[in-house]
Amino acid sequence: MKIPHLISIQVGLPKYLGVENSDDPNDRRWSTGFFKDPVEEPVWLGKTNLDGDGQADLRYHGGSEKAVLAYAVKHYPTWQVALNQSELLYGAFGENFTVAEMTETSVCIGDTYEIGTACIQVSQPRQPCWKISRRWQIKNLALQVQKTGKTGWYFRVLKEGYVKREQFFVLCDRPFPEWTIAKANDIMHHQINDREASAELAACPLLASNWQQTLSNRATKGINLDPKPRLFGVD
Repeated sequence: MKIPHLISIQVGLPKYLGVENSDDPNDRRWSTGFFKDPVEEPVWLGKTNLDGDGQADLRYHGGSEKAVLAYAVKHYPTWQVALNQSELLYGAFGENFTVAEMTETSVCIGDTYEIGTACIQVSQPRQPCWKISRRWQIKNLALQVQKTGKTGWYFRVLKEGYVKREQFFVLCDRPFPEWTIAKANDIMHHQINDREASAELAACPLLASNWQQTLSNRATKGINLDPKPRLFGVD
């Protein structure tokens, strides 16, 4: 039996890149915590982030519902071709945890794991934003990530503790096996006119509150947020 485990841990603090008032939108100044470096030693996982990690835009990133971003190592060969990068370093998609034997089709909302001395719980899929595209200079890359469903997912921290690469994820509870990350992505991004499906997912009590609100607004009011600013940026 193949056991889910942590291949690599990455952390990084926000920084500014680009040139102020550049004529080329791709070269304009921007801030991001996307660039992260590997951590070999045990690292403290707090309620909102790993020690040494941070986010530039706290309105959309970070916080207790998005304390840790995980991404499946299984997706890397696909992106090596798409990005024309024969060797991609872990963290290429801004993730904190690069994980093995876990994907969007096998991970569910509310899954609770012990890893190291910490306890974490799956809160929501990652909604890709334009900063992935800016990082790799591929205008529609965030859209590609969304369409393929290879988005990754977030953990909230139930118990703080130390984590280290190569540790195993020990599944303690799976209260909602019907709500895989893949299914949640499908409802959010592809079944946008299915109010019933949106209402059902919104009712999942362990789904992150921002997803609950977005899906509830869709189900009750028919409101669908325009994804273009998130996927392509204001420029």
